[in-house]
Amino acid sequence: QVQLVESGGGLVQAGGSLRLSCAASGSIFTINVMGWYRQAPGKQRELVASITSGGIANYAGFVKGRFIISRDNAKNTVYLQMNSLKPEDTAVYYCETSKFGVDFWGQGTQVTVSS
Repeated sequence: QVQLVESGGGLVQAGGSLRLSCAASGSIFTINVMGWYRQAPGKQRELVASITSGGIANYAGFVKGRFIISRDNAKNTVYLQMNSLKPEDTAVYYCETSKFGVDFWGQGTQVTVSS
């Protein structure tokens, strides 16, 4: 089992920044890719960014140049630095990873961007 705990969400004005954190615990030895997803009201959950244990990052087109994903393997933590936030970035943000084909999700953290 893998446990994921997100933190760092909140309310911010458009153009502002937030940094999300996701701490992993449990059976994390074989974890490779960790990712951030988001789900806005009435919409499907979508991938925001992911990063491998070696630091290779992948971004959705709508966040390229604004968000940065990073990872501290020693702390088993992945971060999402969100800059130049827009009202359309408002969503619940989830941390995700998988192990042996099983997906694990955090409880989510709310990000609200006011115009």
